[in-house]
Amino acid sequence: MLASTRSALLRKERQSVSAASGAVGQLVGQFAKLTGCYVVGSTGSKDKVDLLKNKFGFDEAFNYKEEPNLDAVLKRYFPEGIDIYFENVGGKMLDAVLPNMKIGGQISVCGMISQYNVVQPEGVHNLMYLVSKQLRMEGFLVAKYFPIYGKFLEFVLPYIKEGKIAYVEDVVEGLENAPSALLGLFAGRNVGKQMVVVSRE
Repeated sequence: MLASTRSALLRKERQSVSAASGAVGQLVGQFAKLTGCYVVGSTGSKDKVDLLKNKFGFDEAFNYKEEPNLDAVLKRYFPEGIDIYFENVGGKMLDAVLPNMKIGGQISVCGMISQYNVVQPEGVHNLMYLVSKQLRMEGFLVAKYFPIYGKFLEFVLPYIKEGKIAYVEDVVEGLENAPSALLGLFAGRNVGKQMVVVSRE
């Protein structure tokens, strides 16, 4: 979790996570729940919505593909605004989140998967809300936190041993299936960390 959000999480705030059923999102949401946050995840299918709520313990989740108005759905789940947004998607989702942030809110940007393979990347039109709402938006790269990896293990291992953190991996058998598995990441076909088993020998 981004260092700057740690103190915010301890205040039991309201967090939105995009691509929430992916390898990163599923853990971000659970970490936030462990610190007492109200957490809503966005994902791309009804089955993934059920997974977020029933396995990972999210308070709410929605299928963005079934929501024609992202601004409206965010207002439904966050009538008082979003304190923390963990960004994995970009594009229209980020544009909808910005006006729904609370003043002084924080945005951790881990990825923007909706933009990776488009010919013409979508522009973000609501960046002025960074000013008017006094938001902090910061990139999140795990390599920055390698020096404190030991502290992370101290935090997470007890929860894993107690069964308080769940994890799902999407496993494909055979190196010949690696290309289709990779393409599936960009189509949202995977659930959790995408793994390719080269050999079980």
